[in-house]
Amino acid sequence: MLRRFFNKTSSSVTWAAALLGIASLASRFLGMFRDRLLSGAFGAGTELDAYYVAFRAPDLMFALFVGGAISAGFIPVFTRYVAGERAGQMGETASIFASRVISVLGACLALFSLVGIATANWFVPLYTSGFSLENQQVAIALTRIMFLAIFFLGLSAVLSGILQTYKRFVVYSLSPIVYNLGIILGVLLLAPTWGIYGVAVGVVFGAFLHMSIQLISVWRLGFCFSWLFNLREPGLREIGRMMIPRTASLALEHVNLIILTGIASTLGVGSIAVFNLALNLQSLPVGVIGASFAVASFPFITELVERGDYHGVKREFSRIVRTVMFLIIPATVAFLLLRAQIVRVVLGTGNFDWSNTIDTADALALFSISMFAQALLPFIVKTFFAFHNVKWPLLVVTFSVIFERLLAWRLVAAGLETSGLVLAFSVSAALRIVLLWVLLRLMIGALDEIKIIRSLMIIMVAAVAMGLAMQGIKILVGDLVDMRTFFGVFLQGCTAGTAGLAVYFAVTYFLGSEEARQLAGSLTTRLAPVSVHDEYEQH
Repeated sequence: MLRRFFNKTSSSVTWAAALLGIASLASRFLGMFRDRLLSGAFGAGTELDAYYVAFRAPDLMFALFVGGAISAGFIPVFTRYVAGERAGQMGETASIFASRVISVLGACLALFSLVGIATANWFVPLYTSGFSLENQQVAIALTRIMFLAIFFLGLSAVLSGILQTYKRFVVYSLSPIVYNLGIILGVLLLAPTWGIYGVAVGVVFGAFLHMSIQLISVWRLGFCFSWLFNLREPGLREIGRMMIPRTASLALEHVNLIILTGIASTLGVGSIAVFNLALNLQSLPVGVIGASFAVASFPFITELVERGDYHGVKREFSRIVRTVMFLIIPATVAFLLLRAQIVRVVLGTGNFDWSNTIDTADALALFSISMFAQALLPFIVKTFFAFHNVKWPLLVVTFSVIFERLLAWRLVAAGLETSGLVLAFSVSAALRIVLLWVLLRLMIGALDEIKIIRSLMIIMVAAVAMGLAMQGIKILVGDLVDMRTFFGVFLQGCTAGTAGLAVYFAVTYFLGSEEARQLAGSLTTRLAPVSVHDEYEQH
């Protein structure tokens, strides 16, 4: 029975989206627990700075040689190879093509990983100029270890594409969870003996688990790997053509993070750690809400575009934007007003002291102001992809990255330090949304902005009421509990957050928010008791 569940083929987009959302939430909670262990073991200091720096170059290589190919090209091309196969089983043609992709990608990953390991002592100092010589050596050693993880994650990306094509979402959704578990085991079991190097080994082990759990599922599809290195394969060439614009966008974004890291390395010990810890925290609502809607809506938008139903595209676009804003705005208010509680509860242990908490909370506040933009960005970009337009998103990314770098340098020079980097990041995210919105409007016309603005007016009134309620509850609970304890901080944040969300949903409902009414109706339908007659009618 358990084996059948893990190999279940999804026939429902809604079920698949819900599964991916739940798994994403679980993975992100594990990620926060991982960060809590890291902050407790090392604090926001030199070792954690070196650890986060070590991801930069391998992540860039992954984006260049894997991310663009898999996200833009592999699945569409591979889908043609599986056409006409017996349901749930991989045929010989698909197996041969998958083997060729894995052979070529594996060889490229092995080569570039070896080059990265051999030359790390040359390129790592380029973006760690603010590090001491000793800390640079630690960053170089960690970078070399991380290149091993990228090899496993690269192969795993192909396996992920295969499972998505065959709609095997269960195992695919579990792979990020086992990846985080591998890192957590590294912190708990290896770090006490090997220090920060034990955590890096945990990253490699997590990447291996990420690949292995999917490889087992792919084998059960009937996949039989053969070494088939053939660059003249038409499918490979097509993937190469499709990946170029996407790879350019991903490369710009990763180069952007590398430059940010280089600036942060000059701002003092702990700056890189604070930036990354705050970024990871705000990624929880952004990823769960924004990514879920982007993935779930993409097929529907694409179908409307293919039918030439531009009115339907605008209607669906407006509905999704309003829904995302309805969900992300209360998350923004909660992260702004409870930032210290969130940071202290998630990260506040061991060597992560109160000054680290304040620095990370300040960064989290500045990240939070752009949550709406970060949540909308993947959906709007995919809307362009539905129109087969990859040029304009690339141009917007290029312009916004240049703008962000100039603004970051200016703000840091003005004395804002880490806060200046985060503020530049947030302003750039908002700028991307504005530019993409204008370009999309030029391409297809008005986007039902009047309905969006009406919805936003209700949302903002409810957000103000939510904020006032949260502040009141914070003061009340803070006077009743010992705020010097974990329990006191957790109780204050949990009580204030719950009360604020209740006020938000109540105000939006009574003000006639379409999104609130739909949510209430959906919950009422699902929670209502089902009679014997109803059960009979459903079958």
